[in-house]
Amino acid sequence: MESGIAQNKAKIVENALVCFESVNGSCERAILPSTIQVLLYLFLGSMSILTVCGNLLVVIPVIHFKQLHTPTNYLILSLAVSDLLLGVIVMPPSMVYSLEGCWYFGDLFCKIYTSTDIMLCTASILNLSFISIDRYFAVCRPLLYGTKITVHVVVAMVLLTWSVSALVGFGIIFLELNIWGIEEFYYKYVACEGRCALFQNQVSSIVSSVISFYIPGVGMLSLYLKIFLVAQRQVRSLQGTAEHNSVGKSQRKATKTLAVIMGVFLSFWTPFFVCNCIDPFVSYSVPPGLFVTFVWIGYLNSTINPMVYAFFYSWFRRALKMIISAKIFQPDSSILQLFSD
Repeated sequence: MESGIAQNKAKIVENALVCFESVNGSCERAILPSTIQVLLYLFLGSMSILTVCGNLLVVIPVIHFKQLHTPTNYLILSLAVSDLLLGVIVMPPSMVYSLEGCWYFGDLFCKIYTSTDIMLCTASILNLSFISIDRYFAVCRPLLYGTKITVHVVVAMVLLTWSVSALVGFGIIFLELNIWGIEEFYYKYVACEGRCALFQNQVSSIVSSVISFYIPGVGMLSLYLKIFLVAQRQVRSLQGTAEHNSVGKSQRKATKTLAVIMGVFLSFWTPFFVCNCIDPFVSYSVPPGLFVTFVWIGYLNSTINPMVYAFFYSWFRRALKMIISAKIFQPDSSILQLFSD
């Protein structure tokens, strides 16, 4: 009986599609139907291009126009850079790996790619967190805003964002903290030629998720709730005054913007980080396809960020018109006023 099962397993392995036929220990390869594969290549490729172009259209105006050199916009610039790099460095190889089922770029680049993926996703989320702090002081502590949110403070925020993100991303992978204590299991049952999936032990999955998502997420939710309550209080205090209509309209728009910000962030990232925490505790039984889907939903947050954080600003629309009309290349265009003080 046992010999029959062993022979059947041997036949399955022998007939299975593998990533590298001439390499012992090659990973098995799952092939998608050609039509679905082509459609997914078009969709994910378009998503990557849209991420790059959208965030580039944020980066260029903030760098070019001197009027946009403000602490708030420096945070938006840092966010756009992290999302831009995700679209350039991470999304294309991730697309090939997700759809081909094999990693063809070598072990070293796998480590660099995985580390960069974690770093940029963490940086994007931490940038969102610091933007929420900036908005909190602007709405709830307007008299302190000029002294608390200075260029030097924002530079410190940006440096902290990228330092923590790099430490989390490259530290976990290159120090192999993600497989600490389960090395034997990993190299015996998980590792194979052609695989480049993030595999984490219980401690690594919890700690990395808490740093990269749960602490920033709870912080953002708390700050934006406070902003919402203060904005509503300001509107009620102005009822019956001449300012009520204009202020009420402005606050309603701000409230809708905050709702979109939190809705997009939580909707796109929560599924991945919930699965990332649960998977090691359920014997890694989360289907790989579901994990990959949640990863790409998280990436979609970087595609949407330019629309949420920049398209709401009137200066962005004016800057976009100048870029499309090539007026940005005219002499002294950097000192043009995009909005009135």
